[in-house]
Amino acid sequence: MPKHARTDSNTEEFLEDEYPDAVESLEPDVSAPMLIGDREPAQAGMVVAEQKGGRGRHGDKKLKPELSAQQRKSRRMRRLLIVVVVLLVALIGALGYFTWMLFQESQNLATQQAQQQSDQEVEALQGSEAQDASTIATKTTEVPDLSQLMGMTQDEAVAALKRGATVTSERQVNEEGNPVKSSLTVALTDEPADSRLGTPTVYLGLDEDGAIVMTGYSAAMSALGFGTLSFADAVKNENIVEKTLGEAGIQVEAGSAKLPEDKSEYSTYASDGTTLVQEKCSFSGTVVIDEVEYNWSAVLMYDYKLANASGNLADTIRQIYIYLETPGAEIEEPAEGEADAETQA
Repeated sequence: MPKHARTDSNTEEFLEDEYPDAVESLEPDVSAPMLIGDREPAQAGMVVAEQKGGRGRHGDKKLKPELSAQQRKSRRMRRLLIVVVVLLVALIGALGYFTWMLFQESQNLATQQAQQQSDQEVEALQGSEAQDASTIATKTTEVPDLSQLMGMTQDEAVAALKRGATVTSERQVNEEGNPVKSSLTVALTDEPADSRLGTPTVYLGLDEDGAIVMTGYSAAMSALGFGTLSFADAVKNENIVEKTLGEAGIQVEAGSAKLPEDKSEYSTYASDGTTLVQEKCSFSGTVVIDEVEYNWSAVLMYDYKLANASGNLADTIRQIYIYLETPGAEIEEPAEGEADAETQA
């Protein structure tokens, strides 16, 4: 047999099934016709054969075709892409959450950072050489003895103060339970004037009999020789409140004036929430002078508006107020700006 005509056994069986012998196909079928009784077993066999082959009488039940290698690879790629997309969405959500948390944290820390920066700038100013003449801590005035003015009349107090004492304003006080009926502002015109606050000022409160039951005093810290101290340092370390009270004849123990632990209680910031514009704190207590009990109070105020505008902390306005009152006597503290106008009058 020629080489190209060779066939194996499987090929021969296939050819025999599909292509019967031409001669045999011409011979008549000798099998007898099928009787009625023989058809039923044959039909039953056909049904069984159809059921085994997965084919029905009225239609064919298609088998699920087997996927090719390319289709299986495509399905795996689709599943992998779905997983990757889900992970990316989760990652973006996590990043968004952490970004929001960091933003909130930065907002909460903004005020604290601004306060720390302001403190550092004020403290840095103390260690630098100030070139502005106003920063030199040269004492140019003396605090009057407020305790000696208690019980005097208006004329007696003005005469005792000397220093060019001049009454610049007077107003009536009508408050139930307050022994002060008349409030006077007295400027010490012979004292050296501060370029921004004017001359030191004395405040007098008179009762209905014209006797002084309240005395007060205000001046620039530079005039009292305290110079450019930070607000906290001036109160805690230099004790300027106690020292000023002592010069006025009001002896209190060192440490009597204490700042609140929370700096925000005495600090005021601009609308941006970071620029410090003012530090102001009130202090009070009691003291016995010549066996008589009085109430003392003090207000320390630092105004940074001019310093913020000029960029020079030497332009900070530093002012102190002290008061001595009989129990029950009260006087309204000069409003911001009003005191400046009175001292410059």
